[in-house]
Amino acid sequence: MDTGTHVVMGVALGGLATLDPVVQADPTLFNAVLVGTLIGSQAPDSDTILKLRNNAVYIRHHRGITHSIPAVMMWGIGIASAIHLFVPEVNFLHLWLWTFLAVILHVFVDVFNAYGTQAYRPFTKRWVAYGFINTFDPYIFIMHIAGIVAWNLGAAPGYVFLIIYFVIALYYVKRYFDKRELVKLISRDFSDIVQISTSPTMKQNVWRIAIETDTYYYVGRAVNGHLTILDKFEYKEIDDEDPIVKKALTDTNIKAFLSFSPVYRYELSYHDEYTEVRFIDLRYRSKGRYPFVAVAQIDDEHGHDLKILNSYTGWVFTEEKLQDKLTVSPEPK
Repeated sequence: MDTGTHVVMGVALGGLATLDPVVQADPTLFNAVLVGTLIGSQAPDSDTILKLRNNAVYIRHHRGITHSIPAVMMWGIGIASAIHLFVPEVNFLHLWLWTFLAVILHVFVDVFNAYGTQAYRPFTKRWVAYGFINTFDPYIFIMHIAGIVAWNLGAAPGYVFLIIYFVIALYYVKRYFDKRELVKLISRDFSDIVQISTSPTMKQNVWRIAIETDTYYYVGRAVNGHLTILDKFEYKEIDDEDPIVKKALTDTNIKAFLSFSPVYRYELSYHDEYTEVRFIDLRYRSKGRYPFVAVAQIDDEHGHDLKILNSYTGWVFTEEKLQDKLTVSPEPK
């Protein structure tokens, strides 16, 4: 989920903690728990700092190890222990339990987005992305805001957020069945399906769809249960015998993209000074463009002595901005 939603979830868990008799009886413990749930609801996304290095490192590791099972355990213990140093008189067990729950909830809600997480590490590094809740879901966010407002107006926060989370649980079930019906619809219309990627939008009745079959990629949009195919691309295996493609596959930006994107196509374009290898994620079509890409420019003027002149991976919404990021420069040694 987005940062704002994680913040309000941290507040909500602090409110829910008032149902715990031990927390309810100790105002100092309640304040410690509220701090713990707020920090715990943000902690797994601390890897956002990787953006300061470069996009490749960020894309490859964001929502990776910091969302893994061992990390979830460590976040809970570490945050609770740090808070306990300042208020050693409070009950550590209950402080840890509520902080731990905040961390678990953060990772739990993230797996339902299209972006996904590596939540099952160390058992597998597979990206888990169930794709039926938008990264920012206005309904979930507004329900949390309503609960916080009610709390500030004097309502009992424990019962308010208990009701809200019951409603949200039903909402998740509804969205799961919405996706299942959509997948059934697609499966009836297409044969030889390899995978279907669904990306919900902020509108309940609108979904982005990417379909991979044995022979084609299809990119579409589903509105009110009706699927419209917007683009169709011939399926093409990565030709790692091609020297240019093989060289591109050694690039850090390309490797980061391929480690993350489940549905993509690639293309080569030839220029006077270089050949460009471009990988295109098909899940995020917007206004006729595919903004999430990885590009490598390969100097092929010297026979087998290929060099990567420049490369990039990330989100770009115009070709001009992409080319600005691809200023030709020597390959780093």
